[in-house]
Amino acid sequence: MNQEILHTSLFNFHQACGAKLVPFAGYAMPVQYPLGIAAEHNFVRSKAGIFDVSHMGQFSIKGDETVCKQLEQIVPLDLASLRLNQSKYSFLINDKGGINDDLIVTKVKDGINIVLNAACKHNDVLQIKSVFKKPAKFMLHDELSLIAIQGPMAVSILESFIPGISNLKFMNGGSFVFKGQPAYVTRSGYTGEDGFEVSIANASAKDLCETLLNNSNITMIGLGARDSLRLEAGLCLYGHDLNSDITPIEADLLFGIAKQRRETCDFIGGSIVKNHLLNGIKKKRVGIQPEGKIIAREHTKVFHEGKEVGEITSGGFGPSVGFAVAMGYVNIECSEVGTSLQLEVRGKQYPAKVCLLPFYKKSYAK
Repeated sequence: MNQEILHTSLFNFHQACGAKLVPFAGYAMPVQYPLGIAAEHNFVRSKAGIFDVSHMGQFSIKGDETVCKQLEQIVPLDLASLRLNQSKYSFLINDKGGINDDLIVTKVKDGINIVLNAACKHNDVLQIKSVFKKPAKFMLHDELSLIAIQGPMAVSILESFIPGISNLKFMNGGSFVFKGQPAYVTRSGYTGEDGFEVSIANASAKDLCETLLNNSNITMIGLGARDSLRLEAGLCLYGHDLNSDITPIEADLLFGIAKQRRETCDFIGGSIVKNHLLNGIKKKRVGIQPEGKIIAREHTKVFHEGKEVGEITSGGFGPSVGFAVAMGYVNIECSEVGTSLQLEVRGKQYPAKVCLLPFYKKSYAK
């Protein structure tokens, strides 16, 4: 196994917890624990779970007042209007209007913090640096771990160890203290549940996890359950539902572009995005519900009236909703809710329909 891991203390911790580890992006990743994926999924929906997402890139940019304007060349937000410690979901845009990565941007006192996807983070850093003409300080924080606590009991459990986090609003963060050590906490996550992400020094990450586990209403959760949780919530996974050839409009992620920047499209690749806004698109990401018990995985071909019209990008069983769920791209004329589709699985076609996203109602704290 590839064990090129920055957070070795957590690697040993995961082994001690009985995790099944697989290599991904230079890390050994916990896919599941002895509880099993379905049970872990349901635990998060009913109580709370801990996710080690330290493989994500924690990147910061520090500089003068021009930092926001320079970054806006490739991130279609209005960064200057963000409140201190406010976070937004957006993308790194390329010159084709495609998405090089999706990310969370947070405005902090001395600049901008960005959470990048693990497999993209080193290329992302190069792209970000390439558009800066005025000096800035860039740091990819390998000295930090990122621990997500998700679920309806997350707030009460975490509040008992990090006082004050219950005052955070959704997509806002702040500086806190855990056992005398600094931690930056945001009220965010990628499960559809209320929750938090805690950025903390590597040396304190294991202690944080072990301390939380003293409460019987929280347990370790692997990336298998993280995938089914985000799919039920209609949330995209980069490299599957998003890639560098798909625009935010095709991905149905218009909210990731600030309203005033939809008018100007004054960012790299903006002319293509503007054309999609004004003249429409040929394909669109939609929710797809297979009928019966059939599971449609990634790359499953989608048909309508005998013609191939698209492909599944994420699919599986939704433990919270009790039926198979999927997302994918279909020709725009087949994208209306209720449209009948057929999915080709193991050489046979099975009925499905276009449905509203998300499959599971999100429970974020507003």
